Amino acid sequence: MQKTITQQRVDELAELSKKLRHLIVHNTQLTGGGHFGASLSMVEILTALYWEVMNIDPENPKWAGRDYFVLSKGHACAGFAPVLAEKGFFDPRLLTTFNQLGSCFGMHTTLKMAGVEHPTGSLGHGLSVGLGIALGLKLDGKPNRVFVLIGDGEQQEGSVWEAVMAAGNWGVDNLITIVDRNFLSQDGETEKLMRLEPLADKWRSFNWSVKTVDGHDMGSVLNGLARLPFEPDKPSCLIAETVKGKGVSFMENQPKWHYGIMTDEQYETATREVQFDGARLRSHECLGIEA
Repeated sequence: MQKTITQQRVDELAELSKKLRHLIVHNTQLTGGGHFGASLSMVEILTALYWEVMNIDPENPKWAGRDYFVLSKGHACAGFAPVLAEKGFFDPRLLTTFNQLGSCFGMHTTLKMAGVEHPTGSLGHGLSVGLGIALGLKLDGKPNRVFVLIGDGEQQEGSVWEAVMAAGNWGVDNLITIVDRNFLSQDGETEKLMRLEPLADKWRSFNWSVKTVDGHDMGSVLNGLARLPFEPDKPSCLIAETVKGKGVSFMENQPKWHYGIMTDEQYETATREVQFDGARLRSHECLGIEA
């Protein structure tokens, strides 16, 4: 069944994405730097999933009826943690401990974080984990869905394609993979390091149903995920074309900002560029951020 999405809702979620991007920049700098590029490129994707698409209950993270989410590109935890905090999985004040000694938040996702289904960091494992969860749900006759967000550079890992082949072979249509297609990895452009194109055709050849969207256009992302699965008896792959470091001019499309620490001057520029309108996020008052 196609889900109807109003323009007002699209605009609300687009504005929320701006606020979350601002929070990522502030909190990651506050706690000593992090993986800015990968975190900023996936903001609209996570906003659409957590505020519109997935069935979840932040007050009961292990609710049996929930949809599952696996962030395979676990180094982007700096972008994932604020989403979970803002959605209500945990007290936003905990964000100030990000990547600090004794914190439940590491540079990569851990099971100490409420809302995390599987710890990730070493690339290439998330899709296999998601496939295992999806298969288990199928065997139990449950309607839950599994969403996995992977990076495009991550697809250099052979284990990704083993999972792609297996999911297509078994027609696991409760599995949805979203590719954060920002065309960059830590070492440079994907098409110069290890060509992925024609990427959509590769996934289709393994019996997946594939759509390609603008990953920073909220309407495009929401419409892409409005009907799931894309086709019966096939896993779904949404290729979301994005910009690494989206929203911060000196980070956009720059591999060196895969990980980094901003100078005070760069931080002033970045916070100005990711400014937002409207009401404060629940996290902002805790972190002392001005809207």
